[in-house]
Amino acid sequence: MSYQEFKDIFYNGMWKQNTGVVQLLGMCPLLAVSTSVVNGVSLGLATTIVMALSGASVAMIRQLVPNEARIPVFILIIAVLVTAIQYLMNAYLYSLYVVLGIFIPLIVTNCIVLARIEAFAARNPAIQSAFDGMAMGLGLTSVLAVLGGLREIMGHGTLLSGIDLALGASAKSLVITVVPDYHGFLLAILPPGAFITLGCLIAGKNWLNQRAEAKRITFADAIPAA
Repeated sequence: MSYQEFKDIFYNGMWKQNTGVVQLLGMCPLLAVSTSVVNGVSLGLATTIVMALSGASVAMIRQLVPNEARIPVFILIIAVLVTAIQYLMNAYLYSLYVVLGIFIPLIVTNCIVLARIEAFAARNPAIQSAFDGMAMGLGLTSVLAVLGGLREIMGHGTLLSGIDLALGASAKSLVITVVPDYHGFLLAILPPGAFITLGCLIAGKNWLNQRAEAKRITFADAIPAA
């Protein structure tokens, strides 16, 4: 895989076709789990691992699976990987596993994973497919992190609350109190707050894209004049 191909896949997953603010896939975890940075990033990383491994697995067997059976086979691969991650979290990160609850096994039905396998892994080699899955997963994780951070700050006035669930009791000192003596803003941690905050993120991304395009056009028009 060339450097340019590596760069294009990464840019595509993180920005151009970001699953959270462009394709708008996987809305269930985006809106339900993003009440804090820790919850959002934890589920995002679990999804990233599944996407990378399932992409590589499908790419390696894509020529052996009949077209009629591809969807059941793909879902079976995803389910096996999700089950393994669920058991590992249950064994080593039990407190976080309890908090995330049903959303861990629901990764199996997340349209992000299956859609990316169908769109990319079923047509490309294993290395590229694994990296594409990782880039798409990290793109989702970045949106979950920003969305969770904004909602946590507005809702509780803190940042990294619950990090001890992932890193142990000694990590409680890492929690940041952004707004001291804050009484909270209930709307931010409710589903309507998730919709509003996500809408603001989508609007912000579209504005940045339009600004970049306007600069590109201005620069292109200035070249002949020079």
